[in-house]
Amino acid sequence: MTQTIASNARHDEVRARAFDDLRRFEVVMEGHFDYGNGFHGRLYLNPHQLFQYPSTIWRVAQDLIDVMPADFVEQTEIVAGPATGGALLAHTMAGLLDGRRPMTHPAYSFAPFGNQEGRPALSPFYASRMQGRRVLIVDDVRNTGTTFKRCADLVTAAGGRVIATMQILDRCEACVSLDVPNVSLVEYKAPPNYAAGACPMCASHVPVTTF
Repeated sequence: MTQTIASNARHDEVRARAFDDLRRFEVVMEGHFDYGNGFHGRLYLNPHQLFQYPSTIWRVAQDLIDVMPADFVEQTEIVAGPATGGALLAHTMAGLLDGRRPMTHPAYSFAPFGNQEGRPALSPFYASRMQGRRVLIVDDVRNTGTTFKRCADLVTAAGGRVIATMQILDRCEACVSLDVPNVSLVEYKAPPNYAAGACPMCASHVPVTTF
């Protein structure tokens, strides 16, 4: 019981520090954003701010591993992520996990999802390595959950099994969910998402934010 309380307190400290870092690096942006998956919204996690310095992504990846449930660590064989931020995060996490794995655990692998006409894609090379493997999918932010679902479908089609999803920031507005655990480093309640055809900002002719 005491160990559980201490662990929860440690996780709270990690999450609080991570949220301060997101604010300090101006990662959280407000405006009119097209998420590229059929939805628009007012909040965006800017991966360019987060990933421009390798030391930052290493620290955030380590924070995610610190709050990662033990069974994720034990079960994961492949860490996969969508382009671009998720792929960078997945590669870093796979390396950090591999650096501390016990000798009895096979080496962690990495797999990136590409981008094909705005949708995740899995190359034949990486698809061939999913067969019979347990996959953890990670991303920089969960907006609607659609990207996770599309990535998971690709893993399943390739013969792999998604055991869980993780992200740096969860906007708590997901409208698509998977039947697997999801863990975030930071939760940030944001304004709602809108289907592109029913976006009030588009109706008011507010230009889409570019950067």
